[in-house]
Amino acid sequence: MRRKTTRTQPWHPHAWQVQSLLLGYPDEQFEQRLTLAARVAATLPEPVAQPLLRFTAHAERTAGADLAAAYVATFDHRKRCCPYLTYYAHGDTRKRGLALLRLKQTYAAAGRRLTDDELPDHLAVVLEFAATDPAAGHRLLTEHRAGLELLRLALTDDAAPWSHVLDSVSATLPALAGDDREAVLRLAAEGPPGNRSASTPTRRPCSCPTPS
Repeated sequence: MRRKTTRTQPWHPHAWQVQSLLLGYPDEQFEQRLTLAARVAATLPEPVAQPLLRFTAHAERTAGADLAAAYVATFDHRKRCCPYLTYYAHGDTRKRGLALLRLKQTYAAAGRRLTDDELPDHLAVVLEFAATDPAAGHRLLTEHRAGLELLRLALTDDAAPWSHVLDSVSATLPALAGDDREAVLRLAAEGPPGNRSASTPTRRPCSCPTPS
């Protein structure tokens, strides 16, 4: 099936930047990011804005230490909630290393340089890139549509507040079509390649296995 292409809208970069901010680890600067995110979210189309505002409302009434603990418990201790997109497509295989290299090359071609503690397939990093290069970013997000949907469903099942942010991300992308639906069902049933019996990692910052 041929995938339909969808042009980005002028508000897409603002949405992706806000989503990126909210999917980062809630450190000492998170309160400032939260205030900015809520202000920008209110200007976005309702299907994109409302999930973001639900998350910001939750974060505003949650103590910073509690939110940080929930972030670690969700993304670092639950493999099914892995925020590293290439993991869903390639799992613990060497193909993931090639996918990470291609992402780095894409970023470098656009003038984006990662810091030492950033992995190129973390959803927050991909969204930040999409905010600065909407066409290329939209393509990357669409390529990982199945993994994004599986992450969204996992967060929803766990009643994690970040599920609202994933709802917002999904609202910026084309609806799941036949091929994507099949990929989501396959991932849900089988898991990522090479990971059916893998143990759950617990270290930070990467909760998912790093390819050798």
